[in-house]
Formats: sequence, structure tokens, C-alpha cells
Amino acid sequence: MKVSIFEVSGPVMIGPSSSHTAGAARLSGTARQIVGKPFHRVTFGLCGSFAKTYKGHGTDCALVAGALGLKADDERLKDSFLIAREQGLDFEFYEAELDGVHENTVVMTFYTDDGKQPEIIGSSIGGARIIISKINGNTVDFTAQSCAAIIRHQDRKGIVSRVSGILSDYDINIAAMKLNRSNRGGDAFCILETDQPIPAAAVREIAAVEGVLHAQAVNLENLEG
Repeated sequence: MKVSIFEVSGPVMIGPSSSHTAGAARLSGTARQIVGKPFHRVTFGLCGSFAKTYKGHGTDCALVAGALGLKADDERLKDSFLIAREQGLDFEFYEAELDGVHENTVVMTFYTDDGKQPEIIGSSIGGARIIISKINGNTVDFTAQSCAAIIRHQDRKGIVSRVSGILSDYDINIAAMKLNRSNRGGDAFCILETDQPIPAAAVREIAAVEGVLHAQAVNLENLEG
């Protein structure tokens, strides 16, 4: 049986629970990177155990902290509400009901400055581990255990190959690829997990590829202390 050291000793963090605080901060921090643009409001739809115990475990403070870009071991996590208000970030919590999801699941809706409302659904599954299961309605399977390029693009021949080439030009190795498409020839959603962080310049080149509708990077250095 394989047992992670994080399941034995737990992560470095502020707060009483790895799943309800460290995992929550990592969830919203990952979502913040996926959104990748300024936002002035975020709402958190809490499911299951999150909805019942979020105040006692500091889940609410952790979610706001992650949305602000604070890491799970940041001592300012407990003051995230105050920091958010100082920075002009509005936030709200509500109870949500979703079928067939982990009990520690949250629906995060970001109100971006350009008038859009990207929605990301994710779960904290223990030991500060997370899984992002939906991005704007697209079913995904992203654990944020590695850096990744997250791309929405037209389902056309050659696009993934060109994106892979750009990453290679930056000496970035692709560790895994997950592709989901709504229908043949429609929109596709691709997650390219990588061994190295993805610089902003590479993301800009990927976004400029014909047929790429949106590109964003998630880098672990922005999530871990």
C-alpha cells in the first residue's frame, strides 16, 4: 500500500484541518490561477461537510485567502476577510447542493473586471490534496500536483501539436495530457501537465495560436510555501 507522507504528518499550514483549511486555500488559489484575470467579487457555494463546518474549521477564511493569492502556510490567512475588504474584493458564501460530489466540494464563481463570470468546481480530498472537476461547465480532472497549461481551443487538427511545440521551445517537458471535447469539431478542453513552471511569455504564445480560445497556466510555486 502506498501512503503519502502528507497523509501521515500533514502539510505545512495555518489552521486546524488539512482538508478544510489548507485544502480550501489550495482550491481557491488554484481557481484564481485558472481564471487568470482581475476580479472584484467571488462567491463560494459550499457542499456537504464544507457547508456544515466551514466557520469552525476556518474554511471560509481559507477560501478567501486562496482567492487573494495567499498560501496555506501564510500567517495572514486568519485575517483574509479584512485583507479582502482592504483590497476591494467582495465575497459571499452560500450552501449549494450537487449530486455525486465529494463532501468537501465548493463552487467558485469569479466576477471578473471584464464582465465575465467563470465558474470552477473543486473538492478537497484530504491531506491538502484537491481535485478540480469542472471549469466553466467542462468536465476536467486536475489535481494540481504538477504545473499545467490549461487551454480551451477549437477541435481542429494540429492545435495541440503547435502548443506542445511552444512548450518544447521553452524547454518544458509534458508529463501528461488530458483532453475533453464537447463534440467533434466543436470546442475542446486540454490540460497539459508539465515538469517545469510555465512562464507568462509561453502562455502568450499559446494564446496567439490560431484556434486557441483561452490559455492559462497553473504553477505550483504560486500555491506552495
